[in-house]
Amino acid sequence: MNATAKILAAALLAAAAPALAAGDAEVGKKKSTPCQACHGANGMSVSPEFPNLAGQHQEYLMAVLRHYKNGKRKNVIMQGQVKELTERDIADLAAWFSSQQGLNVKY
Repeated sequence: MNATAKILAAALLAAAAPALAAGDAEVGKKKSTPCQACHGANGMSVSPEFPNLAGQHQEYLMAVLRHYKNGKRKNVIMQGQVKELTERDIADLAAWFSSQQGLNVKY
């Protein structure tokens, strides 16, 4: 690959990064079916043993899913769930759960 092609490839990746990071919440909703058994239909957990995902920061959710996928976080169930996720899947799921109403906390 020559220098011009490398620069063009880098520019295309840089331009695509925000779009990938943004994710599509409606697509994420469709992809969230396997998550619902533990985390609830809208990300409000069905049990205190599983975290609520609704209203979490999108970047945090993406980081956590990546960490399960690469082994930085250890959980047999989650590692099995995320092993086939693409970066697009991760962004879409994070967009969906971050767009949901989380807990109302009184200060």
